[in-house]
Amino acid sequence: MNRLWKEFSKGLWKDLPPFKLVLGLCPVLAVTNTADNGLGMGMAVVFVLTLSNLLISLVRKIIPAKVRIACFIAISASLVVAVELLMQAFAYPLYQQLGIFVPLIVVNCIILGRAEAFASKNPPLLAIADGLGMGIGFTMSLTFLGALREFLGKGQLFGIDATWQGFEPFGFMVEAPGAFVSLGILLAIMNFSENVRRKRQGLKAVEGPTHDCKSCGACNKAQSA
Repeated sequence: MNRLWKEFSKGLWKDLPPFKLVLGLCPVLAVTNTADNGLGMGMAVVFVLTLSNLLISLVRKIIPAKVRIACFIAISASLVVAVELLMQAFAYPLYQQLGIFVPLIVVNCIILGRAEAFASKNPPLLAIADGLGMGIGFTMSLTFLGALREFLGKGQLFGIDATWQGFEPFGFMVEAPGAFVSLGILLAIMNFSENVRRKRQGLKAVEGPTHDCKSCGACNKAQSA
């Protein structure tokens, strides 16, 4: 149980995908102009990431090493098609809002990174815990960033007016440049808080993200192949 909780909880803060691993930034920047969009994209990623981790873990011992990446992508692509069809059937307005970024989930580096770094090396229960934790952490990040941009840029939260009389929305925040500014401010706050924590513990401060790109594991085997 301790191992399951450890693998699940790391995605909620320690390895929070967009802010600690700095992975999956394309949808983070592109679809977070509202909280609804962030939540919808996050839930789609939770579905694909959790099930792809499970399926890859189940077949990890029968997939030849040389074709493993192609197999991982085929599994992820099948799940993304399922998500796309479900969105068209039950959440068509959200599907229209997210646009091309729904099919692009298949090449999201979080999906392939967790498949290569974790699911292909661990049993199904641990793979589910890893995918679910990372997916929920990703969803929380997108929803928070979307809520921040929507509030500052439109004066709304989840489409509902949430401001006071005299509040002037800053439309720049819901435009593409506003996404970079918002993400940069949040990354700065995360790094500042991390450095304060490390300073209190007598550790050396870090510069930039607390993990390098090797944390995703996608390129580790490719370099050694």
